[in-house]
Amino acid sequence: MMKRWMVATLLGLALGASAQTLRWAGAGDPQTMDPHSQNESLTNAVNGQIYERLTNRDAKLALVPGLATQWTQTGALSWRFKLRPGVKFHDGTPLTADDVVFSVQRAKEPTSQIANYANAVGTPRRVDDLTVDFQLATFDPIFLQHIDQLWIMSRKWCEAHRVTRPLDFKNKEESFAALNANGTGPFMLASRQPGIKTVLKRNPNWWGRFTGNLQEVVFTPIASDATRLAALVSGEIDFVHDPAPRDVARLRNTAGVKIIDGPENRLVFIGMDQARDKLLYGRVPGDRNPFKDVRVRRALYQAIDIEVLRTKLMSGMSLPTGGLTPSSTAAFDDPALETRLPHDLAAARKLMAEAGFADGFEVTLDCPNNRYINDEQICSALAAMWAQLKVKVKVNAMPRALYFPKLEKLDTSLYLYGWGGSVTDAETVLTPLYRSRGDKGVGDYNFGNFRNDKADALAAQSSVEPDARKRESEIRGALAALREQVNVIPLHRQVIPWAARAHVTPVHRPDNWLELAWVQISR
Repeated sequence: MMKRWMVATLLGLALGASAQTLRWAGAGDPQTMDPHSQNESLTNAVNGQIYERLTNRDAKLALVPGLATQWTQTGALSWRFKLRPGVKFHDGTPLTADDVVFSVQRAKEPTSQIANYANAVGTPRRVDDLTVDFQLATFDPIFLQHIDQLWIMSRKWCEAHRVTRPLDFKNKEESFAALNANGTGPFMLASRQPGIKTVLKRNPNWWGRFTGNLQEVVFTPIASDATRLAALVSGEIDFVHDPAPRDVARLRNTAGVKIIDGPENRLVFIGMDQARDKLLYGRVPGDRNPFKDVRVRRALYQAIDIEVLRTKLMSGMSLPTGGLTPSSTAAFDDPALETRLPHDLAAARKLMAEAGFADGFEVTLDCPNNRYINDEQICSALAAMWAQLKVKVKVNAMPRALYFPKLEKLDTSLYLYGWGGSVTDAETVLTPLYRSRGDKGVGDYNFGNFRNDKADALAAQSSVEPDARKRESEIRGALAALREQVNVIPLHRQVIPWAARAHVTPVHRPDNWLELAWVQISR
């Protein structure tokens, strides 16, 4: 564990920091300040203090007015939004309908990771300075949920700085929007030093109402769990959104520190390359791809002792599931869609033998080491469990900044991934994550590149189905088809503990979102 003076040097923080400065730390770092480039939770959580959407979320995740004060469905395929008057970007430029139209079109670009959502809302059209219409090509049963994923940028600022399309993160492109920002939100970007710190300052001209008293926020990435813990306990930082589960019990009994926890809408699962005839990273008898065989996929699933993961590794801070959605609500809380396959090593070995892999094979498991709770440790535990099937797994752990671009290039054979957020409807997992890769964002996150024609057809129909009862049947059918073919191996839903100094009062949301405008510091 680092000495106190080393932690202070690393953070670059004075012990006499302002009483209204929140010193926030996490294992990872925002990927980019371009809000359309990377759809990743921490990146969104930081950018979401700077940029805003037409709608917003309250503490219970209900949709409330944001940059739009009202909206009306004017027809089966049309919506109208009235913008909030008097809103200005941080550079003083007024928000108008032109910025909304521009932002939605920008979010549709191939380099955008929110293209799936932007394409779903149809074509935006300026009616007047404060009115925008959306015309859809097909019915969207969760139109407002899709709108709520779209960040609004200044057209003038983007054109002036030549950032009219999102930067191509996976190919290491840089742009002015990577290190600079100009939103309408409660906080402004004061400075950005990737991997070192990001500083936000309160926006004195924000249209909204602060219920907290923060004037400044300093976010510092600290990869080491032990170092983050030491910094929190010693008081050099005020808030940690990702304490290690093994440290939570100790922190509950540490003077001056408190734990705020709750379940997160996030599924953690294993994905497998099911498209290539030969694995990129592995040694397999006959140069076959074992993951093309459902018996192998099922065997890996049934070799996982999920209770050992929950109790020994996650310290009880996970909710094991056989579900394929971030929230059980999306699967209608149906046990048939939520129950795990049983842990059965004998059955798993039999399946491996039937598939012709009684002697196993070798494969590399790609894994982030600073994204999900205990991510690298989960991968190591799975490698040990799969060794009982004679599957030799090499764990290839890396920081999120390297990990996500690798997956986007489909440069993987076996990987750990997570999916979650504020939306509980199945649409925002079925279309981007489980459908066959296509255009307009469909299947963009299907990094295993699998095809499940039955699930694909049902999911596609559910995306445009106006009849609620029929749509529920289609969603149920799609999830059942994915479960039958074991296209991914579900592990658990995260339970998210936040750790804070006693004088810090944040509001814990089920999407693991820290709303800085709501944070109160009492010292």
